[in-house]
Amino acid sequence: MIYLYILTMALTTYLIRVLPLTIFRKPIKSRFIRSFLHYVPYCCLTAMTFPSILSSAGSVLSGGAALVVAVILAYRGKGLMVVALSSSAAVLVTQGLMSLIG
Repeated sequence: MIYLYILTMALTTYLIRVLPLTIFRKPIKSRFIRSFLHYVPYCCLTAMTFPSILSSAGSVLSGGAALVVAVILAYRGKGLMVVALSSSAAVLVTQGLMSLIG
């Protein structure tokens, strides 16, 4: 039965990579479809990382504080290192305040 699962997985992976090459032989001219395909990787990455941002810090409150800090700094155009270190500091401060409060 395991070989059937492996074959199904291999076929699915192969089809995902081959079908776009065979279906879309000409350049895509529709602005809507091109913009949709442009944003798909960002949406998938967000859907995969957002839940772990909130749960990786140990509490949702700490993760939320880190998320807010990261979004504000990224929106202001700060670099990746500044955003990452500031988010980590936000988690540290939030966890420290939570331990002091109770």
